[in-house]
Amino acid sequence: MDVGNEFGFVQTYLPQHIIAIRLLIAAILGAMIGFEREVHTAGAGLRTHILVALAAALFTILAFEIFHTITPDIGDSRADPIRAVEAVTAGIAFLGAGAIFRSGAGVQGLTTGAGMWLAGAVGIACALGYYIIAVGVALLAVMVLAALRAFAHKTVGKDRELVETEKT
Repeated sequence: MDVGNEFGFVQTYLPQHIIAIRLLIAAILGAMIGFEREVHTAGAGLRTHILVALAAALFTILAFEIFHTITPDIGDSRADPIRAVEAVTAGIAFLGAGAIFRSGAGVQGLTTGAGMWLAGAVGIACALGYYIIAVGVALLAVMVLAALRAFAHKTVGKDRELVETEKT
């Protein structure tokens, strides 16, 4: 008796625990990127980045699971799981674009949109098992976001003070 099929569980190409680990790592790395945005009161913060990374990972895993279900021997197949990854990328880009808006002469949300797009890419990397690359990119993203924020505040902050001093 196959208990799994009684409850609607299906046989997967990847073992279930590997899928769970990949999803968990995607969520953790998405949280790392989102935490930096949350601390600096960005519109899309911790929860958004976790959900983007997790969704990207899940869509990618599902795409490859479907591919291996349809073509178990990878023979003469016309199925292409890369199309699903492209669709995930387009969906995340749509979300990221929604975070960008004009405010007077400036534009806001570019970094948030880019962070969401990056969180999706990290999720895809986790789904495909590229943990070292995913961790490295997430760490690099957090370093870039934090270090360049400090640099920009020091540089731009001094320029703003100089302009205001000259006006008075």
